[in-house]
Amino acid sequence: MWRHFLSGIQFLTILPCGPTQPLEAQRTLPLFPLCGLVVGAVLFLVDYSASLFWQRSVVAVLDVVALAMLTGALHLDGLADTADGLYGRRSPEKALAIMKDSRIGAMGTVTVACCLAMKWAGLNELDMHRTILLLLVPATARAGVIFAVHYLPYGRPEGGTGQAFFQGTPRLQDYWALAAVLLAALLLAGWSGLLLVVGFAALTAGVLIYYRVKIDCITGDMLGALIEITEAGLFLILSATIRPV
Repeated sequence: MWRHFLSGIQFLTILPCGPTQPLEAQRTLPLFPLCGLVVGAVLFLVDYSASLFWQRSVVAVLDVVALAMLTGALHLDGLADTADGLYGRRSPEKALAIMKDSRIGAMGTVTVACCLAMKWAGLNELDMHRTILLLLVPATARAGVIFAVHYLPYGRPEGGTGQAFFQGTPRLQDYWALAAVLLAALLLAGWSGLLLVVGFAALTAGVLIYYRVKIDCITGDMLGALIEITEAGLFLILSATIRPV
């Protein structure tokens, strides 16, 4: 399990984890929530260290920059390509062709800017249970990939970044890490944790339903977009609802 955990961190982040581990996607996928906890731990360290020198608005900017750098902007690139491909009334074939193009269009640029702005706004206003939520939101957001692999077919039979994860359907026991993260949210963050669970379910279901209606499949870019949308949405939902009176 440790080897698969390290390969997940290497796949999702730029963190140095020793020698490159071979990616066995079906065994690594269930560990994505735990890999997300590592992302959250780094985010917490950046947030805490920055708060010793700057006000919350500046700290939130540094948090957003840290998340982008930590992932090598991989998910943001997927978000941009997804926005370019799915915008407008295009056939699935045309949308997939556009997403495969490495160039970023106007819609992709605007979408990434909006996503980063949402993250900044959420992180800037997040107060109650801030430490716990900085750890758990990245973990929860990455767990959405398991549901995506479970419910949508892969859209590039010729091969692509995410193809390895679709060689089999996740089993019930593959959700154990997600269950542990959500249970920790409920036990450690109270009502904030409940909102995290409900927000995660709503955002993940909403994005996947949109994907199904739009092109009835998913790609590696769309998996990255799912992570970014869920992460930004959760920070925004939690900060807006849990603001102290």
